[in-house]
Amino acid sequence: MKKIIVVLSIVFLSFPIVGQNSQEAKSLLDEVATRVESYKNIQLEFIHKLDNNDADVHQQTRGNVSLEGDLYHLNYMGTEQIFDGNKIYLIIHEDEEVIIQDPSTTEEETLTPSKMFSFYKNGFAYEMDKLKTIKGIKIQYVKLTPLESDSEIKQILVGIDVKTKHIYNIIEIGENNTVTTLEVRTFKTNQPISENLFKFDLEKFKNQKNYTISEPN
Repeated sequence: MKKIIVVLSIVFLSFPIVGQNSQEAKSLLDEVATRVESYKNIQLEFIHKLDNNDADVHQQTRGNVSLEGDLYHLNYMGTEQIFDGNKIYLIIHEDEEVIIQDPSTTEEETLTPSKMFSFYKNGFAYEMDKLKTIKGIKIQYVKLTPLESDSEIKQILVGIDVKTKHIYNIIEIGENNTVTTLEVRTFKTNQPISENLFKFDLEKFKNQKNYTISEPN
């Protein structure tokens, strides 16, 4: 009986701490999102890593993305992806092909460029995780756990630079133990960007380059 009382005491006493921890974690993520929203535009260079020790798979790729509100222009693995506010244009240079999609077809993706700073707002429980020093920078991690029991994601760790309140990295751990890491290498804001960067030139790719254009039905 004494052991049961001790256990119950620990459980009940932990509730306020967990709630406070959760609120602190969400407040930190909200602070990051608010700061990002204050910028006219953002330009990132990043490293994308995919690791699965069980399957002995280890991949690393560099990329860059420019964002202005919901608009983005992504360069990654020899392809370009543009969102002009209405359509998503996937330009596959190796195959000389352009695939045009409606945004609704990619809504279920965990992380798209325009969702990078806001994806946490729905479907996750929050918890403050470890504070680490990486390359002399203090990084506070926030752990996100999916609320859906059938999610393929086990957890997501968002690393936040304590000083700048910018995202340092995002680590997604899958149920199959695949670890996907997005590490921000450079973070520039309010840069002079041509408005054409977020526009797709159909004439250029269809008639001048003779790319195959695949449009939604």
